Amino acid sequence: MLNDIYNKRIIELAGNIPRLGRLADPDASATAHSKLCGSTVRIDLKMEGPVVTDFAHDVKACALGQASSSIMASHVVGSTADELRDLRETVRKMLKENGPPPQGKWADIALLEPVRDYKARHASTMLTFDAVVDAIGQIETRASQPAAAQG
Repeated sequence: MLNDIYNKRIIELAGNIPRLGRLADPDASATAHSKLCGSTVRIDLKMEGPVVTDFAHDVKACALGQASSSIMASHVVGSTADELRDLRETVRKMLKENGPPPQGKWADIALLEPVRDYKARHASTMLTFDAVVDAIGQIETRASQPAAAQG
């Protein structure tokens, strides 16, 4: 039942999202949108090498999109690009292939595990992960281009 996915902890996470807003000078910004429910997450990211040094987001999403964004914002600073790409894949597998939830600092994502039974809610749950990986890709692409091509 839907009550399984909209539990007290999900509602708490959705109601207490850290790092809301925008960064003044992000290295990259990315937006992820769910056509199905209309949820949108826009993130700003700063990195030094492979490590996230700052993060902000504008979250216009359902409680599940808000909860996953809240978890992301709580742990993203200090995470590496590879860790965040792996995280997105782990969450995707958790929802679509009955894979296990992530461990360690990302263990709260297990709260979203019941969403796997509601395919219509997968996209909104994945928004923050997709946007972060998109922004990382933008930063890495720019860093790999010769200086003359960037300016």
